[in-house]
Amino acid sequence: MYPNLFTLPDWVPFLGGEPITSFGVMMFLSFLAAAYVIRPGLMEKGIDPEKAWDIVFMGVIGGIGGAKIYYVLLNWEQTAAAPMQMIFSRGGMVWYGGFFGATALIVWEIRKQKLPIGKMADVIACALPVGYAVGRIGCFLVGDDYGRPTDLPWGMAFPNGTPPTTVAVLQREFGVTVDPALIQKYGDVIPVHPTQLYEVGLSVLIFAVLWSMRKHGHRDGWLFGLWLIFAGSERFFVEIFRAKDDRFLGPMTVAQVISLGLIAVGVWLMVKLSPGATGAAQAGSGQGKAKSRGERRRARA
Repeated sequence: MYPNLFTLPDWVPFLGGEPITSFGVMMFLSFLAAAYVIRPGLMEKGIDPEKAWDIVFMGVIGGIGGAKIYYVLLNWEQTAAAPMQMIFSRGGMVWYGGFFGATALIVWEIRKQKLPIGKMADVIACALPVGYAVGRIGCFLVGDDYGRPTDLPWGMAFPNGTPPTTVAVLQREFGVTVDPALIQKYGDVIPVHPTQLYEVGLSVLIFAVLWSMRKHGHRDGWLFGLWLIFAGSERFFVEIFRAKDDRFLGPMTVAQVISLGLIAVGVWLMVKLSPGATGAAQAGSGQGKAKSRGERRRARA
């Protein structure tokens, strides 16, 4: 674990003595990596590649703002007790909140610049899993967003995590019942599923599939629908292993419910934007036109 990479010297204005966290650095690199995937995608679509930086800037602003809003609403009791601390803390970078916030501002920017939204969506679809994978490396380095206790060979303990994977923390913070056999074997600090690395691996795989399919023969926006299905499925699966305190709907977490919604939207987009759907729509339109011509001929007769 490398939660803090280094500390800024005292002579730095306003930020002297503040630590530079590995999560903060990886979050910055995640947006940078996304931009470098977007650029060649825009070139292939015949769009100015410099537009990538406008999109990423909006993603940064909307992502951070949306993540914070989601975090504050999800932890409303703590926010009410100490609002300034919750709002301005370094934590609270919740992915789905950031995704919705970033999406809102990016769509606004695309509309403002009068760019083709379908083409832009497909390009961004390839960049999203790359940025997500890099960001999850930051979670791993600070020991955050880990999973439930496990005795698997690749299980990892985070004694200095945020929070640490101690028996007391797992039980108090996440409501996880720790197997006594694990306590006897490992003591107070318990190994858990490194779900951050699960997501890194799955996101890299999703990127590889989407990048290989970026020149699909479907209508613009179809690839974004496929990403929604992949992203929702990946997150739903990983949430099974996560140590979470937001299982408000029985065994399901809030993120799993949102994931099901993304999958449904993705399926709808793919069906709507597939060549078959286009052909059916054209056929229906043709039949309607033929019917109209027939009615006009009968009216003239």
